[in-house]
Amino acid sequence: MTGSVDRPSTGTGGVCVIGGGLAGITAAIRLADLGLPVTLLESRPELGGATYSLRRDGLTVDTGQHVFLRCYHAYRGLLDRLGTTAGTDLQPRFAVPVLLPGRAPHLLARRRLPAPAHLLPALAGYRLLSPGERFAAARACAALRHVDPDRPATDARSFGDWLVEHGQSDRSRRRLWDLICVAALNLPSGEASLSLAARVFRTGLLDEADGGDIGRALVPLVDLHAVAARRLLARLGASVHTRSRVRWIHPESTGFRIGLNDGELTADAVVLAVPHQVAASLVPPAAAPTAGDWHRLGAVPIVNVHLRYERRVTALTMAAAVESPAQWIFDRSDPGADDQHLVVSLSAADADIDRPAAELVATQRAALAELFPAARRTPVRDAFVTREPRATFRQTPGTRAYRPVPTTRLPGLVLAGAWTDTGWPDTMEGAVRSGREAADVVARQLVSRPRHHTEAAR
Repeated sequence: MTGSVDRPSTGTGGVCVIGGGLAGITAAIRLADLGLPVTLLESRPELGGATYSLRRDGLTVDTGQHVFLRCYHAYRGLLDRLGTTAGTDLQPRFAVPVLLPGRAPHLLARRRLPAPAHLLPALAGYRLLSPGERFAAARACAALRHVDPDRPATDARSFGDWLVEHGQSDRSRRRLWDLICVAALNLPSGEASLSLAARVFRTGLLDEADGGDIGRALVPLVDLHAVAARRLLARLGASVHTRSRVRWIHPESTGFRIGLNDGELTADAVVLAVPHQVAASLVPPAAAPTAGDWHRLGAVPIVNVHLRYERRVTALTMAAAVESPAQWIFDRSDPGADDQHLVVSLSAADADIDRPAAELVATQRAALAELFPAARRTPVRDAFVTREPRATFRQTPGTRAYRPVPTTRLPGLVLAGAWTDTGWPDTMEGAVRSGREAADVVARQLVSRPRHHTEAAR
């Protein structure tokens, strides 16, 4: 579905949601559910934000391989509301084939036992580590259950330092901990915040037996999120405008005035649900005096290498690789197709984001040939690369201090996005949670706030 080029008309009243990613979509739906007039503005041709798709040679291709976990209750609730849950597949239990070049795949899977016992057999049998490393990993898991992600001191430390302190070898970090950490936080353990790592491992793997079961989209992300969101928001009476880039936001005596490329509109309240770099340039200085520090959150890229083989080279639908240039591998082939479309998702891709596509393709072809013997003798009919230069903020120690709460100093102007202080990593779950909270804050403020701003707020 292609975004329309219609423009919002100048008017007064209601809530303007700026940004049509998951946070903005969630906020708009929740506000419309409360009976508030909603206008949603998105600068791109379609909704979806970072979870978008593009067309290439007849294919609809997702720019990134976004997965979710069973513990993503807010995100899964959004899918239910959009009516697209059937377009996803959620494992009945956590199971990941782990690939090491020259070795048969090892299935890392939980047992049907209560937490934390559900992971003990998997760790005890993880043959990519020595028996001593497995025992040390089990002890570290037990210790990690007692790490409080919300303590400021926790965020001040790196996960890698904590792992070393708890007896984890270099090989354990590469073959076990970074398997999850790089995918979830877009950083290796040595660079990642202990607070966010503890949130990932505790919520996803340790506190609940089924929390880490992995879900993934079976349909293009544009259908899973954008098309369904447009349909639902239209039913709720919300106004959606794509290709509408916001240039500025000014507080007024009765609300806010918003400047676009070709006009203006006014609103009683604003939800600013855009990436932190954009938010810092749009938010009025009186609303967030510390916005100049948001750049400290930085950005980390993700690169995806797409390889379309003439024939199937593996029966696996998803796998993780260690000691390999590949990381996570997904089968995105059309059902019943004779060929196979594999996508290698490369997180923490600082070293790869600017590499030529031909070089990336050659590296991953060689890597998959080492992991899947059939790939050595199967021609590749097409290969291409998609890049997300600012896939997530850089989730290093100390970053929580720069993640703002939803409220600003101007009542009626609220922040949303996975980069805000959700307590969660930069994930789809964090984005949805932020959008929901921002909508609730706006609704409360519209009821209780004075009906004017002071001139000093300008």
